Amino acid sequence: MSAPAAEGKSQLAHRWIRERIASGVYGPGYRLVLSALAGELEMSVVPVREAVRALTAEGLVTFERNVGARVAHVDGAQYRFILQAISMLESAATALAAPFVTPEDIDRARRLNAVVRHGLPDLDPRVFREVNQSLHSTLYANCPNPRLLEIIRGEWVRLGHLRGSASGIAPGRAAEAVLEHEALIDLIERGAPAEDIERAARHHRAGSLTADLTVRHPGLDRCDLTLPEGA
Repeated sequence: MSAPAAEGKSQLAHRWIRERIASGVYGPGYRLVLSALAGELEMSVVPVREAVRALTAEGLVTFERNVGARVAHVDGAQYRFILQAISMLESAATALAAPFVTPEDIDRARRLNAVVRHGLPDLDPRVFREVNQSLHSTLYANCPNPRLLEIIRGEWVRLGHLRGSASGIAPGRAAEAVLEHEALIDLIERGAPAEDIERAARHHRAGSLTADLTVRHPGLDRCDLTLPEGA
């Protein structure tokens, strides 16, 4: 595997390992053996070590003396905090992206929402989560703040190996999500004020993420993910 000329070897290794963590190929606790990774990437250990250090700084990997580097575990509390961050960040990105959403984006978002609607009431939880994420990505992909998008992607990578692993959907949540999606898409299509779009996105994301948390960690204390009145 040869690195593109425009991309350094450590950046290539970082992206390659990160994608495998996000997809669940390297799950929580997976030991990252530098020599083995270097062999797969056909490069020396040095850039792989740099990549693993960067992933450690991002919280995706932990390092323990005499054990080495492992993919980080995400416990219930961490999961809750990441969901709260995603709810806030995606809402802001959606509002910022709204003026740049194209008619094609609107059409794609409506078609994705139709997949959920037509699958009710027996929609597979994995399909729901994948389609839901694709719909939201469509609506905030044109956000003009690249750093905000980078942070959002990073948070989803941290949860990547957990995405779709829950056994069900909170009762009634998928049907509620369809209606909330339609309302959000309508706001964006008609050029509503940014604060209205952000509030609608935040309300929807809060409901979906809290429901997801209820399924995965039913005994965990909840945190309020909604915007206060007047914010």
